[in-house]
Amino acid sequence: QVQLVESGGGSVQAGGSLRLSCQVFGYTGLSYYMGWFRQAPGKERDWVASIVGDGTTTYADSVKGRFTISQGNAKTTLYLQMNSLKPEDTAMYYCAADLSGLRLRSGSATYWGQGTQVTVSS
Repeated sequence: QVQLVESGGGSVQAGGSLRLSCQVFGYTGLSYYMGWFRQAPGKERDWVASIVGDGTTTYADSVKGRFTISQGNAKTTLYLQMNSLKPEDTAMYYCAADLSGLRLRSGSATYWGQGTQVTVSS
């Protein structure tokens, strides 16, 4: 059973940076698609970024050029470096994992973390 635990959220002023981490427990060695999602109050959960086993990354247009997704060498930690943060980045951020890239991007991933709150003030 894979478990995901996020950390690194907090409050920051606009233009600041945060680095989110997602620790993967129960890693089986299979090649999971992993990603970050976010959900602002009263809004749907949105996909932010994804990474696959070969290191290929994709980003939502709203964060492209500001956020960077990466994995640790053992693929047991997922990161999201967030720079030039804006108030509209305020949300609960979740990491997710699935063996299917389609399921991950559709928001139907098998495994989810509990979320970490990011608040950006203007």
